Amino acid sequence: MQVQDVMTPNFHAIAQTASMAAAAKLMRDEQVGFLPVTDDNQIIGTLTDRDITVRGLGSGYPPETAVSEVMSPGVDFQYVDADLQTAAQLMQERKVRRLMVLDHSNRCVGVLSLGDLSVGSGDPVLGGTTLKGISESSPAPSMFDQRSTVA
Repeated sequence: MQVQDVMTPNFHAIAQTASMAAAAKLMRDEQVGFLPVTDDNQIIGTLTDRDITVRGLGSGYPPETAVSEVMSPGVDFQYVDADLQTAAQLMQERKVRRLMVLDHSNRCVGVLSLGDLSVGSGDPVLGGTTLKGISESSPAPSMFDQRSTVA
């Protein structure tokens, strides 16, 4: 089974200049906890509800603060035709719960989440194994290792 078989093809993104409050409202309205962050239609990072609460509000930033101040820079990704096991392994190595999905023109076409792996793969063990690998302690890699900006 390939990434494209279980990914979420429709996703919402937010501009790096948007406020944390605007991001939180978009997350609430769309019932998501993750947004790719863009600059001139390029994905330059990601933002989670946890980033807003812990990095942002928990650190004293006002709700009007730009998401670029609290986002995770860089993008972890996998290609649409990659094997799900390969994507799951990357998620474990990078300690991430979501990967952006690219076509071979490097255009972002979806998001692969831990939930997508668990529900869509048909493998009752894959999601749990991946979560365990993500959650296990290991030295944290640099946020900039093997990440790139996605068009």
